[in-house]
Amino acid sequence: MTIPDTHDVVEPLAIAGGTGVVSLTGIPARRDEPPIHTKAKDENIRVSPAVLDAAGKDGEELLRSLRTSSSGLTQAEADERARTTGPNEVAQERRQGWAGRLLKIIRNPLVVLLAILSSISFATGDARAGIVMACMVVLSVALRFLQEARAGAAAAKLKAMIHVTATVVRDGDAREMPLRDLVPGDIIKLSAGDMIPGDVRVISSKDLFVNQGSLTGESLPVEKFHDPEIKVVSAPTELTNICFMGTSVQSGTATAVIVVTGVHTYLGSMAGSITEEATPTSFDQGLSRFTWLMIRLMAVMVPLVFLINGFTKHDWKAAFFFAMAVAVGLTPEMLPMIVSVCLSKGALAMSRKKVIVKHLNAIQNFGGMDVLCTDKTGTLTEDRVVLQRHCNVAGRETDEVLLDGYLISHFQTGLKNLLDRAILDSPDFHQQVLIEKHKKLDEIPFDFTRRMMSVLVENPDGKAILLTKGAPEEVFHQCSHFELDGKLSPMDPDLMKGLREEYESLSNDGFRVLAVATKELSGMKVCSKDDERDLVLKGYVAFLDPPKKSAALAIEALHKHGVAVKLLTGDNQLISRKVCGDVGLSADPMVLGADVEKMSDPELAKTAERTTLFARLSPSHKQRIVRVLRGKGHVVGFMGDGINDAPALRAADIAISVDTATDIAKESADLILLEKDLMVLEGGVIEGRKVFANILKYIRMGASSNFGNMFSVLGASAFLPFIPMAPIQVLTNNLLYDFSQVPIPTDAVDEEQVARPRPWNIGEIKRFILFIGPISSIFDYTTFFVMLWLFECWDPSRAPVFQTGWFVESLMTQTLIIHVIRTNKIPFIQSRASWPLTVTTLSIMAIGAWLPYSPLASSLGLVHLPHLYWPILMMTLLGYTGLTQAIKVWLLRRKWI
Repeated sequence: MTIPDTHDVVEPLAIAGGTGVVSLTGIPARRDEPPIHTKAKDENIRVSPAVLDAAGKDGEELLRSLRTSSSGLTQAEADERARTTGPNEVAQERRQGWAGRLLKIIRNPLVVLLAILSSISFATGDARAGIVMACMVVLSVALRFLQEARAGAAAAKLKAMIHVTATVVRDGDAREMPLRDLVPGDIIKLSAGDMIPGDVRVISSKDLFVNQGSLTGESLPVEKFHDPEIKVVSAPTELTNICFMGTSVQSGTATAVIVVTGVHTYLGSMAGSITEEATPTSFDQGLSRFTWLMIRLMAVMVPLVFLINGFTKHDWKAAFFFAMAVAVGLTPEMLPMIVSVCLSKGALAMSRKKVIVKHLNAIQNFGGMDVLCTDKTGTLTEDRVVLQRHCNVAGRETDEVLLDGYLISHFQTGLKNLLDRAILDSPDFHQQVLIEKHKKLDEIPFDFTRRMMSVLVENPDGKAILLTKGAPEEVFHQCSHFELDGKLSPMDPDLMKGLREEYESLSNDGFRVLAVATKELSGMKVCSKDDERDLVLKGYVAFLDPPKKSAALAIEALHKHGVAVKLLTGDNQLISRKVCGDVGLSADPMVLGADVEKMSDPELAKTAERTTLFARLSPSHKQRIVRVLRGKGHVVGFMGDGINDAPALRAADIAISVDTATDIAKESADLILLEKDLMVLEGGVIEGRKVFANILKYIRMGASSNFGNMFSVLGASAFLPFIPMAPIQVLTNNLLYDFSQVPIPTDAVDEEQVARPRPWNIGEIKRFILFIGPISSIFDYTTFFVMLWLFECWDPSRAPVFQTGWFVESLMTQTLIIHVIRTNKIPFIQSRASWPLTVTTLSIMAIGAWLPYSPLASSLGLVHLPHLYWPILMMTLLGYTGLTQAIKVWLLRRKWI
């Protein structure tokens, strides 16, 4: 059977629902014995009780409980069970159609509100207002829909399901069958390269090594046995006689019985957690809170304006249209469009850096991220085992040990494992000519009793040399001497302690260590296990999955920008500690999965905030850590590439994966890195913060302006004998102001605004509204005073003069003030807006001054203004700008915004 690499094999298993707890096709798990094999308490991601039960049974008892035998099921029995269990598949997640994606975008509260106001405007005969709002709705929705559709198409790249088979015993004969046709009780034959077709219990094995990296993140394969499990383990994948769906056989052979299939497998339960509805991100929550804040403000304001004008002017129709116009003016109708354009601009910038943005909101979340949790294998490391050290017994590098190790790996005839390939691929070896001068005479294969292997070679001098490598503790027992600097010394107890400390220091540094020893067998052409005695210890070869070259630089850059990086891995603590040291992360304190199991959510949240390294984690542990960090108010990113990372990716505010990841991980991701260079993370964070800064400019502008207008409109409605501004004037003012804000996504962002994470803070926005908003009302009332007393507008016949004066002042102050709000510095001097925003500001202010004298004036109800009005307006603009700048600086010094 030919099976692709594990990362490809899992592809047809992509994503599905499932609980992970199963009643087996009429073969119930025994309930009279509590499962004692695992302490894991995963709620959504868990192994079936039937699998735990099977781990503790001996072979005959197990086959009886599954109603099968060593000769397998009959075809009739298999067909009957298939009707109950269904196909052995973990179905792929249903991809949302265009209608579903469109509906999701339209459900935005602001889009709904604008659509309602547009409909009311059309229904009441105000077509101009209706058309304006309808255009804003269509443009905003279309921008977001098209961008997300394009990004989704680029990111998906979903391949057709791979046709994978397994060797199954049916009716007493072994045959190849598609994985989807397998059922619980089937007897399967496993060999190197085979995919595990379900959650299976091994019933016989020989040197069986299984690659569980796709589930656990571990680089090295683990050995599986057929004996009943008797010890308690902390994670299901540590069960030594159970192999899980989605993993593959690295080496060896075995016979196993399938316990559960499809969605009932451990992988199936994991996929179930992936397809749960994703929780709203901090961006979604913040935008929603702001939207509802504005809607509540409008819900109070509009009825008050309607009632006050109705009772004081006794013209309820005019009051209604004015209230409707005020509702449109208070609605931040440009927000969906500004957000969409800002996010689309950010997505395009990221695409130039070889990053696919699948979900637009992810851009801002990237900028707001203050905690990045990352898996180790394939993200921080290269997901390959390399030879890192070849040293003598004192820890000094030596090519002699490398040559001996190379000869053993080169001449051995068994299946070359990852460690053998790492030695053979070592760039440090430059003595190929020496290999040609050696001749293989015999070999002693590896076995798991001795935990070593040997080859007998003839060296260039014609001497027969036995070369041995294996587990250090086993090789030590077979050595009588060690060699250091060409001198032989006996392995006496005092020296043994120092020798052990040397290789243990390598192990503690996270290396996988093998000892290398030799023995001269003069005149011999064959060898046996009895010859593996009185060896001379030469040194060690040590292996590691190396970190990516850009990992340390990327982590340092993220730290400088206020992002804490935490390592969440399923790998062991020694290797994880080593990787942390290599990439510049603190490994103390370290928390293991077993510790996570014992903690309540509040305890875990407190621990997670101060801990950088988490090891031996299950997928649900990772997911839980991400959730509790989010619960503490952090904006959490997660970067991973394996099946075991998908639940945590789904739970994070920002999910990041790499192009070489499994499809499940890529399906769960918001961003996919197409290149191995992790420095793109820094660029993404900066880009996200720029996006948020520009969105925040519009939010601050619109919210403070609306809050100030509330006081101005309410006051003017109460004491004026006429409507403060004609409805058509309100709508025109609003349209021109909105147009002036269109270039905000192009605006430059000050460096200090992207230096630290900027998560949504509705309290900060409220403070800005409360202090900045009323400033506009102060100058509105000064304009009222000038128009009423200086230009004698108390007379209703001069109402058009008052309305024109307020129209021009309101438009110019709102348009100009964005230049103060957009920066924390002194506007125009220390920080300048982008040229499109500057040009638009000047253009709209010029149009505002021109309209009272234009051919459109009569249709808009505008009239010529007195000459004295214009210098007073200039003083108003200067006073408004200066006071707003002063209040802004005061708020910044108090760190209230």
